[in-house]
Amino acid sequence: MPTRNPSRGDRPNRQPDIARAAALIADASRASMLKSLGDGRALSAKALAAEAGIGAPTASAHLARLVEAGLITVESAGRSRYYRLAGPEVSLALEALALIAPPLPVTTLRESGTANALRRSRTCYDHLAGRLGVALMGGLLAHGILAGHDGTHRQGEAVRDRARGYGHDHDYRLTPAGRDALGRFGIDVAALPARRPLVRYCVDWSEQQHHLAGGVGAAVTARLFRLGWLRHGASPRVVHLTDTGADGIADWLGLRPEG
Repeated sequence: MPTRNPSRGDRPNRQPDIARAAALIADASRASMLKSLGDGRALSAKALAAEAGIGAPTASAHLARLVEAGLITVESAGRSRYYRLAGPEVSLALEALALIAPPLPVTTLRESGTANALRRSRTCYDHLAGRLGVALMGGLLAHGILAGHDGTHRQGEAVRDRARGYGHDHDYRLTPAGRDALGRFGIDVAALPARRPLVRYCVDWSEQQHHLAGGVGAAVTARLFRLGWLRHGASPRVVHLTDTGADGIADWLGLRPEG
């Protein structure tokens, strides 16, 4: 069973301990493990240790701290333990930090390949990001499925309405025609969970543009996987557009994403 998150939801009158959360993420090994979990899937302690380049005992200690803080949850399956992010807000926080973070040094060909793959197409928790995610957002806007802004991130306009907050300061919305178009694509908008906004955006850290999040962003991404238009890559968060997917997105939105 997932562990209870002690840091959110049960103490609404307490101020958030930003320093504690920042200190947890500030460790390079913990940051690497959190980033590896950024596509919402569960990974084993062994896989996370390998991604961070540390031994199993050290990884276990780091994972225990992240579980205790409520940033990740853990599930047991036989003798193995699997970890995942506690929710999309953790991934959102990591993406926001990535906007202001200096780049990691690239010292190997493998690191260079992974960095390029992440910029090309990746998941941001349960929705699509990178150049492909930004292109998808643009296609949905161009076809009138979404409306309200042009998909461009302008720093001077960002979070101008602080009462609405990050990811809500531009009024993206699903159009009536867009609901019909998504229905024809196999997505029943009325059946999407009511607990999260239908449409919101993230500022894509690699492209400095908007990509689609919220219930619709998650549903579109899940549909692309079900159709076989996307497949997961060898590295966490990396996804690849298949040949079928390239043709399908071209037919659907007129897109031929670079790469």
